[in-house]
Amino acid sequence: MKKRLYIAVGCLAVALGVVGIFVPGLPTTPFLLLSSWLFYRSSRRLHDALHRSRWFGPYLRRYQSREGVGWRVKAVSLLCMWAMICLSAFAFFEHWHARALLFALGAIGSYMILFVVPDSKRDA
Repeated sequence: MKKRLYIAVGCLAVALGVVGIFVPGLPTTPFLLLSSWLFYRSSRRLHDALHRSRWFGPYLRRYQSREGVGWRVKAVSLLCMWAMICLSAFAFFEHWHARALLFALGAIGSYMILFVVPDSKRDA
């Protein structure tokens, strides 16, 4: 029973992680890490499939080996994040309070990507 619950929650976490790629404010990384842990505890096959996946595998392996993030990945992350923030701010929100909050959260996210997320040792 516990194994099935872990698999179900792991699949939900992967789905939320994928959605988080496109939706500002919904984090991707914690959901992928959670799904990796849940699959590790319940299904070796799903865990290995997640780590071998074309999109998430390199990211998870880099995290697991404690490598940093390259400058290209950071640049693409910032570009995508700000594109979605601007789209959300001007297409979906009419109140300036919501836009200001969205831009403030974007600034915090940018700070985190640039200064908290470690740089790849290959780039240093």
